[in-house]
Amino acid sequence: DNRANIMKKQLPHILSLSTVAKSRLFEIQAVDLKFSNGIDRTYERFRPFNRDSVIVIAIDGEDLLLVREYAVGTEQYELGFVKGGMDTGETPEQSANRELQEEIGLGAKKWTFLRTMKINPQIMGHKMHVLLGEDLYPNQLEGDEPEPLEIVRYPLSQLDALLMSDEFNEARNLTALYTLRDYLKKRQ
Repeated sequence: DNRANIMKKQLPHILSLSTVAKSRLFEIQAVDLKFSNGIDRTYERFRPFNRDSVIVIAIDGEDLLLVREYAVGTEQYELGFVKGGMDTGETPEQSANRELQEEIGLGAKKWTFLRTMKINPQIMGHKMHVLLGEDLYPNQLEGDEPEPLEIVRYPLSQLDALLMSDEFNEARNLTALYTLRDYLKKRQ
């Protein structure tokens, strides 16, 4: 079995770590490695951190609740799900509920864990938990967004159109939406 061989494969030996760039938010490390076949290679990665995040799929009746928020990487407003970092000591459900209340002023009484995904494991060790929030109730918490987020209702009956929308194209959002679509098919 090829999978068993991969699992037995010896991990490369880390020869050294050094910081090559650092900002207020990020630290990039050079990682000098020696592979089991004797080849040395230097990789760069974001410094590993132990703070997971959540992406929240909120369903209200027959609608998904999305947010439109400014993304500096594309220099435009992007449509997506509520998301954010987990605070120390929070479970994914607690974090998801807090983020939902901060970003759209609603909490959820029912939570379903859908999956955990890794964001670009070639250069970072970050994990994001995908949760479905239902049975919503109003409760606004103060968040850290510089401006109020636009809440966009999107019919569940139009998931395929959302998957193809030019306005909804960030990889984490797409993965979460595919996961939701599969979950809803099984739930029916």
